[in-house]
Amino acid sequence: MSRIVRFHQVGAAEVLQIEEMPELEPGPDEVRIRVKALGLNRAEVLLRQGRYLEKAVLPSRIGYEASGVIEALGEHVQGFAIGDKVSTVPCFSQTKYGVYGEWAVVPARALAKYPDNLSDVQAASIWMQYLTAYGALIELGNLRRDQTVLITAASSSVGFAAIQIARRQGANVIATTRGAAKKQTLLDAGAHHVVVTDQSDIVSEVKAATSGRGADLIFDAIAGPLLQQLAKAAAYEASIFIYGALSLETTAFPLQISLKKGLTVRGYTMFQVTDDAGRFARGKDYVYGGLSDGSLNPVIDKIFPFDQIVAAHNYMESNEQKGKIVVQLS
Repeated sequence: MSRIVRFHQVGAAEVLQIEEMPELEPGPDEVRIRVKALGLNRAEVLLRQGRYLEKAVLPSRIGYEASGVIEALGEHVQGFAIGDKVSTVPCFSQTKYGVYGEWAVVPARALAKYPDNLSDVQAASIWMQYLTAYGALIELGNLRRDQTVLITAASSSVGFAAIQIARRQGANVIATTRGAAKKQTLLDAGAHHVVVTDQSDIVSEVKAATSGRGADLIFDAIAGPLLQQLAKAAAYEASIFIYGALSLETTAFPLQISLKKGLTVRGYTMFQVTDDAGRFARGKDYVYGGLSDGSLNPVIDKIFPFDQIVAAHNYMESNEQKGKIVVQLS
């Protein structure tokens, strides 16, 4: 028997329960790992709240990202061996394969070996953030040197990943944050300009930072009424990628501005990368390359012990984080 996390009803963080459960044997094309660390994501908060794209089948497991060691292989699995150090790529059902626990069974295609120079904590903090940012900025957005990218909610783990990727491409980076407390952190992380939205007008700040042109690519986690302002801050023929909905308010399409500027406004999820074999392979190569040359380096905000999983979720919902929240098991 080993400990796993499940929830039997949707709701606040307190619905998460640590339970004893026998370890399952992996089925065909599946692998069981002994978990060392967990990387937390907003998607898990939304699943637990009943607000995610996937609806939980109760009682539900939960969790997308883990690092650990392979301890059992199902039939037909190739390319992996017992004892390999791996991390999980979020391309599976949380409610079926959730990784919160001392063990997890996941599809073999959702595993990636990680470099020896990364710790277990860092290895649990790779794929959601970097593949999410990679897909929008590189694979679909074709971000080029000297273009300007505007990143909202930039103090999240995906925000930091987007800053690093944009800098790696040689782009000009404008980051936004609601409060001044995170401004210096974002500048230290590589943003060329930071807009504190509680104090400054995002449109005028972006225009000033781009000599009136506006942002060529906008990577937005908020939506809601902000989308109108982002459209005003966009350059002619810019692309706006909406990958989250932190605002709970209605998101109205900026029709007149989009027509005037020829904007592309599109919804986006990381699954557009992981569900396409070519994009997935290119994304993994890009991330491995960045980890190797040091241009990509996971920013860890806070580490919680496993028995404080509820506290870790509450901390994520506080929006105080500056980078990745990790839960360590051993």
